[in-house]
Formats: sequence, C-alpha cells, structure tokens
Amino acid sequence: MGTFKQLEGVLRSLRLSETSEYLPELIKKAEKQSLSYTQFLLEVMTYEQKRRAEKLIERRLKWATFPVYKTLPEFSLDEQPSLTKKQFNKLNDLVWLDQLYNLILLGPTGVGKTHLAIGLGIKAIHEGYKVTFISMGELIHVLKTEEITRKSQIRLKRLRDSNLIIIDDLMFMAMDQREANLFFHLINELYNQSSIILTSNKGPSEWGELLGDPAITAAILDRIIHRSEVIQLGGDSYRLKHRRSIFNDKTVQN
Repeated sequence: MGTFKQLEGVLRSLRLSETSEYLPELIKKAEKQSLSYTQFLLEVMTYEQKRRAEKLIERRLKWATFPVYKTLPEFSLDEQPSLTKKQFNKLNDLVWLDQLYNLILLGPTGVGKTHLAIGLGIKAIHEGYKVTFISMGELIHVLKTEEITRKSQIRLKRLRDSNLIIIDDLMFMAMDQREANLFFHLINELYNQSSIILTSNKGPSEWGELLGDPAITAAILDRIIHRSEVIQLGGDSYRLKHRRSIFNDKTVQN
C-alpha cells in the first residue's frame, strides 16, 4: 500500500473523514504554495474543523424541521411598520435567547409571524444553538402519541433538548382536558430551560377560551409570560400583497 493510501486510511480511522476525501486538494495546495509542515498541518486541521461545523449546522437545520427556509435578511421591515429597526436588531442579536426569554408573536394571518420566527431559528442554529420548529397541531399529536410511537418519542426528545422551541399557530383550535394537561406539562418542563417562540393570531387573554380549564390556563400563562416579550405585528397580509395573479397586473374588474 502506497503512502497516500496509508494516510487516507489513518485519517478515516481517526474519524477525519472530511479531510480524507479532500486530501488530494490539500496536498496540491501545499505543493503549489510551498507550505511548511506546520502550515500544511494547520490547513488539514482547519479544513476538518470547518467541515464539521458546516455538517453540524446542516444536521441541526434538518432536525429543526422548518417548513420553509426564510432568513432574517429576507424579512421586510418596510412591510411591517409595527416593528422598528431597533427592535428587529435586538431580536437579531439573540441576547434574549441567552437570558431564556420567550417571544410571543401576535397578529393576523400573513403579516410575517412565522417568517420572523423561522428567521430567528435559523440565526440561532448558525450561532450554535439547537432549535426545533413545530406547529401546534403536530405538537398535540406527538404529545398524545409519545407513549406508543417511536417517531413521537424521538421528536419530543429533540424538542426537549433544544435551546429554542418555535410553536407555530398556537391556539388555532380548542383543546380537550387531556391535551391541555399534556401541553401544560411540556411548558413546565421547558420553563427555565429553553426559550420558546409562540406565533398566534389570538392574544393571551383569549387563550383561556381554547384551553378550557382556567387553572391550566393560568399556570401556562404564568410560565410563558414570566420572562417574555410580546410583539404585535400588524398591517396587511404580506402574502396577499405580493401574491402572483393569473391576470398579471390586471384586476378582475379590468
């Protein structure tokens, strides 16, 4: 076996698989630039470190299960006059996440609540945090099936291990007693452990109608709102404003 093949084998045995695959390019670069042994070794280790970081981000983006990929730079503040540039920058710096603050994003359909939540989630992943996105409907389903399906167990384990949990479309439907209890126990587990972003078109004062039990409602609100920022998004529906039309630029009346 040649020296090159031996080196590839050693790298793989040390679990430096990314470097093993890219080794020919690294050697070619070293020869072209006449790198010293120390410089070449640094190139090898830096490349492996970079690829591991990239793969970790890829894996965490996959685990987050975002329904779409929408970043913060794509969020148009011009379309959302109720959120100032200063407020947006404070959200963007993620200090609230280190402080275990929750965010409650309120507003009608189509004003950018989910986009903002996903953008913050993607930013958090790139900053080294673990994130899970889940709709309220799916969350109730996995909570109810945790004891009987492996898929739900894995989903909830990742959720409980996350630094940031995004629950989309909170309170879009009424819950029965069991569902409300399961939701409360999850919120209680996450309290003082993770940050939560909630999106909803109903304010906290209306949650009691959908949760049913006043005691459970009060307990959930106590844990969510204890350390939270409520952000009311307004304006016209962004999706309707920028929809594509089969009539091009003409209205039906025209």
